[in-house]
Amino acid sequence: MTFIDKHRQDFGVEPICRTLTASGWPIAASTYRAAVRRLPSAWARRDACLTEQIRRVHADNYSV
Repeated sequence: MTFIDKHRQDFGVEPICRTLTASGWPIAASTYRAAVRRLPSAWARRDACLTEQIRRVHADNYSV
């Protein structure tokens, strides 16, 4: 998904998906779009929360 996100403005989603599929990495444009619209999982939301807490503790401890 990151690759498509990075290059979709230059090439478009459908051509990228066609090229990836032809290269042995099958992905449909509809699959990509469904993944983009999907809400983050509970796991991803928890990771984001913990990451912020870790950054705060790290900064409060003089970045050690």
